[in-house]
Amino acid sequence: MNEESLYIHQLRSGDSRSFEYLYNIWSGKLYNFVMRISKGDSYLAEDIVQSTFVKVWENRQLLDPDKSFGSYLCTVAKNQLVNIYQHRMLEYLYQEKVKTSEPTENTTEKEVDYHLLEEYIDSLIDQLPPARREIFVLSRRNMLTNKEIAEKLNLSENTVESQLTKAISFMRSKINKHYSLSVSLLLYLLID
Repeated sequence: MNEESLYIHQLRSGDSRSFEYLYNIWSGKLYNFVMRISKGDSYLAEDIVQSTFVKVWENRQLLDPDKSFGSYLCTVAKNQLVNIYQHRMLEYLYQEKVKTSEPTENTTEKEVDYHLLEEYIDSLIDQLPPARREIFVLSRRNMLTNKEIAEKLNLSENTVESQLTKAISFMRSKINKHYSLSVSLLLYLLID
């Protein structure tokens, strides 16, 4: 067992000194990784590094000492960055809709429209079979990786991936029936 694996093993048991050691070793490398993929957004990189290590602590029992800790960190950070970009895109598209809407439309109506859109997505999630819904929520809302979900639910990663694919396919088909192309594209950003 190499030194890093030993620290990960100790971290799984809740050893805060091992966490601190891993943070000191990996935080700078993770920061540089996020800086590269975020096109130099230092504020965002700092935020993602911190939230990634919070996630590491919260899910420490799921860490595998035999797997690459660096790959795990990069996957978590990349997923968080994607979620942030999706949220920003939603906000941007919503603001664009607000700018181009009729001048007589008041802010309350706009907020209601936005919340209706969110509720529609939630209603689609509720229509998923219970196991598929749980996997989807763990992935998209709780930002767990497929591996983490598989371990948490005692499933194979292939099963998790298959269930996510089916959930997204179902939601896309419903969205296409009820919304225009531009809104459908916006909703795809929320569920993909």
